[in-house]
Amino acid sequence: MRESHGGNIYLLAERLGVAESDIIDFSASINPLGVPESVQAAMKEHMRHLGNYPDPDTKRLRVKISDHIGVDIDSIVCGNGSTELIYLIARALRAGRVLIPEPTFSEYERACGKNSGVEIVKHSLARETGFNVNPEDFIRAMEAGKSSVSRYDMIFLCNPNNPTGRLIKREDMLRIVAAAKDLKCTLVVDEAFIDFCPGSSVADQVGNNPYLIVLRSLTKMYALSGLRVGYGVFPPLLARAVKEAKEPWTVNTLAQIAGAVALDDKTYQSETLRTIATGKRALEEGFSRLSISYIPSAVNYYLLHMEKAQAAAAALRMRGILVRDCSNFSGLDGSYLRIAVKSGLDNGRLLKEISSCPAS
Repeated sequence: MRESHGGNIYLLAERLGVAESDIIDFSASINPLGVPESVQAAMKEHMRHLGNYPDPDTKRLRVKISDHIGVDIDSIVCGNGSTELIYLIARALRAGRVLIPEPTFSEYERACGKNSGVEIVKHSLARETGFNVNPEDFIRAMEAGKSSVSRYDMIFLCNPNNPTGRLIKREDMLRIVAAAKDLKCTLVVDEAFIDFCPGSSVADQVGNNPYLIVLRSLTKMYALSGLRVGYGVFPPLLARAVKEAKEPWTVNTLAQIAGAVALDDKTYQSETLRTIATGKRALEEGFSRLSISYIPSAVNYYLLHMEKAQAAAAALRMRGILVRDCSNFSGLDGSYLRIAVKSGLDNGRLLKEISSCPAS
């Protein structure tokens, strides 16, 4: 069983003949606290509005986002998860030459590849450095496209990176952002997991940079994967281009309500950071005890290196545990797995089961 993304509990439950609730999903990096109670109550209250079309302008949600991150409301475009916006950007801006690091989230390449004539150039990250993005090296790669023949129209950068969990510090990101502005190249920074790294976002830079787009997700921190809600912060001209390419009503009523309420739940946000920190300590201690190699992570997932990773993933699936086989990430091979940070009981179960897998 190989999936292009994590989270397919339905197929595994069917194959094992068990209930979906019996599957422990470490392949999708979602908040183990689950949907905030405040959000659940608000959705229940607004069920009576489902007979109406959702607000096509997502006004209430955009107001909350504007207040939450301090950007102009007119710069915000909401989407059916941030993945919808990746495809919208590729379709609306139609870059001819694109720079993408590897390994990273595969949808950048897939979205751009749907356009005929596009050239995608990879910037390989070194295994020896834990797949860190070195800002000097990356800027040199950006500048390699200075000439009119070889210049890049668009650059994608995931921060923190998926699947490595590595964070580019804000001061280094600001250098990369400035370089993109100098080169007049659109830089798309995917901050889907930035909520787990407070103070690291560069969304506040969009207002002064016509070449910067920042994407954010509400599904990771707030466990809203099933609702699909994300947003992007765009310069005015790029916001208009993306809105013109966007289908109407892609963010449903409950998703808009959930997102707006979640952003106000500061108690949930603080509890999440404490829970993730505790879970990470337990997992790292377990990995070290079992001599499992992992890349230090800034977020709620880890990239593991195991000689027999695919055999381990298969054995875990038979026990009702999903992990992310990373062999289909460009720049990785069959010796890598990604696992999420979950509750204490689930983390303990993973460590126990993986200790008896062929790759341990």
